[in-house]
Formats: sequence, C-alpha cells, structure tokens
Amino acid sequence: MKKFVSFIVLAAFFALAAGCTQYHTQGAAVGGAAGGLAGALLDHKNPWKGGVIGAALGAILGATITDISMRASQEAASTGKTVQYKTEDGRGVYRAEPVDFNAQTNCHKVHETVWEDGKMVKDQIKEICEGTKTEPKY
Repeated sequence: MKKFVSFIVLAAFFALAAGCTQYHTQGAAVGGAAGGLAGALLDHKNPWKGGVIGAALGAILGATITDISMRASQEAASTGKTVQYKTEDGRGVYRAEPVDFNAQTNCHKVHETVWEDGKMVKDQIKEICEGTKTEPKY
C-alpha cells in the first residue's frame, strides 16, 4: 500500500511540475518541503503519512501563492496601478505597487508586501522585465 501511495504522490507531483513555469515549480518545491517537514513532525503516530499529506498540501499552496504573486506583480507593472488581493476572511492580504521603470532595460520595479493576520510576512522589491523577440532577417 505504501508503494502505491508513493507512486500516486510522485505521479501527481511530476504532472504538476510539468504543467507549471519555473517559478511555480520552485514555489511548489519550497511549499512541499515545508509542508512535508511540518506534517512529519505533527503526526507522531505515523510521521510518514503526515509528511506525504503535508508535502502534497504544501506543494499546492506554494504553487498557488507563487501564481498570485506573479500575476499581481505583472498586472501592477503593466497598468502602473497598485494591485491588492485579500482572502475571503480578510486575514491574508497581498499588495503590489509599481515603483519605477527603467526604459534602458525595459524593466519595471514592483514593491510586494504580504500580510497574514495583520502581520507583515513578506516585503520585497521585484523586477518585472518585458522581453522583445527579434529574429534575424536574411
């Protein structure tokens, strides 16, 4: 039974990773590692089971948070307006504010802040660059 569950979890992880960008994969990996560790520590009777469940939930949550962060920062950079998302219960708040634009590099700077239960948990400046594709002409 343990081999079957391990196979299902690995298959789900690789399916998730294959359909995501590099940033989603990184967010899922960090969330999965943190969730797996927390699950293993919290489930004293069966740490293996707690670790697998925690890793799966952490990976999903990590990829979701990364997706929200990417979308909001890109929206703030492209519109030049502050973007803010709140959870339904109001306990979590994500805010992205455009700060600066560098015309030479075609990059926008966005100030990201995240609050949980009124406490700031993330405060960083993120750079969003717009690439242009050029093809050689013959």
